[in-house]
Amino acid sequence: MKLVTDNDDSIVSGESQGLNEQQTEFSLRPQRLDDYLGQKRVKKELAVYIKAAKQRDEALDHVLLYGPPGLGKTTLAFVIANELGVNLKSTSGPAIEKAGDLVALLTDLNPGDVLFIDEIHRLAKPIEEVLYSAMEDYYIDIVIGEGQTTHAVHVPLPPFTLVGATTLAGQLSAPLRDRFGIVEHLQYYQVDELEQIIQRSSNVFQIEIAPEAAHELARRSRGTPRVANRLLRRVRDFAEVRGEKVISFATTASSLKQLQVDDEGLDQTDRKILRVMIENYHGGPVGVRTLAANSGEDVETIESLYEPYLLQRGFILMTPRGRMVTEKAYLQLGLPIPNE
Repeated sequence: MKLVTDNDDSIVSGESQGLNEQQTEFSLRPQRLDDYLGQKRVKKELAVYIKAAKQRDEALDHVLLYGPPGLGKTTLAFVIANELGVNLKSTSGPAIEKAGDLVALLTDLNPGDVLFIDEIHRLAKPIEEVLYSAMEDYYIDIVIGEGQTTHAVHVPLPPFTLVGATTLAGQLSAPLRDRFGIVEHLQYYQVDELEQIIQRSSNVFQIEIAPEAAHELARRSRGTPRVANRLLRRVRDFAEVRGEKVISFATTASSLKQLQVDDEGLDQTDRKILRVMIENYHGGPVGVRTLAANSGEDVETIESLYEPYLLQRGFILMTPRGRMVTEKAYLQLGLPIPNE
């Protein structure tokens, strides 16, 4: 999975993000539902489910959060645990390499705790099967011994809440998906919501940003808080070097131009994908594996990171034969629209 490389400066994927920026991103996370901006429908529903679980003194039903990267799935998992007043243990699908890793996590939970598994669609099948009884009946059967001494040990578990996050809900197996009682789809953010997030983040960074500059940043942030905060950090650098006490619209616009983020929020990789489709395949249709091979990007990176936004903004269409660019893509790249 190509999401981190040392020589790719994509604003969208943020591969150059270092430890300090990761710590800063963590400090920007809200702790309660009231502080969590955007996703109003999801917040409203979760508030009801959490309140009901607390009133019954039960573990919250298992929660599946899905949607494009950067929309706050991980943050929401932490918020859920805070609202429940319980501990959260966090891991990811690729990090759980064998069933014993999962068993160790499960047996270390206290009643009501939250276990958060990011990229849950990447769990190996044998590990996923261990989860079935754990989620449904709060027990696991561990096979120990060898040969004739092999036997199963029944291990009861405390009631707990599994919060799974995925960018590719379609890759979850039906048995696993069916065991989640709460399934929430996180949507792209509106510009006004991103403006609020940018203003809040600028307060954390202890720098002021002009309203028109915050609007311009929000407009080009792909409907994604993570991208908005990442762009704000970079624009802040330009503003500080220029000696600005308040981040201006002019500095914001020139910084975004230097960062190669256009007026639709497309970065270099977005434009590369569109150009490959246009120049190599006459605009499509083209399959994602072919597109990945010709663009130098990973299939999952295209499907989870770039394609959802290009679809949502109307730059590409999905057809039974593959992806096709639209007239809007030609216009955005400044290319002539071919005759039929």
